[in-house]
Amino acid sequence: MELYLQSLAKVLGESGFAALTWGNIAMLLVAFVFLYLAIVKGFEPLLLVPIAFGCVLVNLPLSGIMDEGGFLRYIFFGTQHEIYPVIIFMGIGALTDFAPLLANPITFLLGAAAQLGVFIALFGAMMLGFSVKEAASIAIIGGADGPTSIYLTMKLAPQILGAVAVAAYSYMSLVPLIQPPVIKMFTTKADRAIRMDNLRPVSKLEKVLFPIVCTVAAGLLLPMSVPLIGILMFGNLLRECGATERLSQAAQNEILNATTIFLGLSVGATMSAADFLTVDTIKIILLGLVAFVASTMGGTLFGQLMKVMSGGKINPMIGAAGVSAVPMAARVVQNVSQKENPGNFLLMHAMGPNVAGVIGTAVAASVMLTLLS
Repeated sequence: MELYLQSLAKVLGESGFAALTWGNIAMLLVAFVFLYLAIVKGFEPLLLVPIAFGCVLVNLPLSGIMDEGGFLRYIFFGTQHEIYPVIIFMGIGALTDFAPLLANPITFLLGAAAQLGVFIALFGAMMLGFSVKEAASIAIIGGADGPTSIYLTMKLAPQILGAVAVAAYSYMSLVPLIQPPVIKMFTTKADRAIRMDNLRPVSKLEKVLFPIVCTVAAGLLLPMSVPLIGILMFGNLLRECGATERLSQAAQNEILNATTIFLGLSVGATMSAADFLTVDTIKIILLGLVAFVASTMGGTLFGQLMKVMSGGKINPMIGAAGVSAVPMAARVVQNVSQKENPGNFLLMHAMGPNVAGVIGTAVAASVMLTLLS
């Protein structure tokens, strides 16, 4: 019996239990909350489940899964070298219909206005003592675009990747909770009930030319935008040209799904207790919230301006969809509008600024890269 107890003590002494810290326990609880939100509440499970499980894996002591030669270290290679974010942009492009934007090009301005939070957070982060490169990486959270946040952070401030990625994807997941109160704060009941005229039909030629023209124009004006906007538009060309259906389906499904798994696991792998449980992490998450709220506010207020200039023909709520959380932000606008006017259908109108926000956030990130690299 004594020998058995000694053997058991030895096994336990060399197990993960002996090395488990309070920090590990705290991060495991965070991961369990994320899993609950994803699985039970349905908050972006395709994003949160891989991130949460990556957090679980990296906070199990002595596993070596993130050490040199460990499985997650190899998976992390694609994030470290900005491969996964760019591939995901290709998938987003293949999934995105730019017709609502082409049918109403003025909504480009709403996508630009919704970048307000990026610049507010930039100055806020610098005031809190972050370097300008760290501040830029934190600020881009306001665009609600996880892949762009990861891409920019790996270029400028890889040491804060974990906090930035978690904040960006968390707020993307929480769009249905965060945006409605902000929208209601800056619109009236009558505003939210405004019906908009049907969008004009968009020709196939317009849809095919748009990704080509956009890539060339963005690449010449802002060369740093080519990896993001260029590959986004490549994915969209696969969708719209009509000659590459198999490639389009692969980009939308198998490639995008596999990359999302790898990106989520590798983001979760940055959430080790030693790296994540810091005061700076709390600052980053709070600044990210400020950025996201301010971006929603900026889009909505610009929507109010467009409502006045159009003589009341534009519902100002669609400005809130100018953040690049596609299509979650557009769905939020649709849901809020139908609560005020059940017969109101704003989804396609909101998709215009929503996809413009994807381009806008990529442009904002590219400007920061150009100035700071």
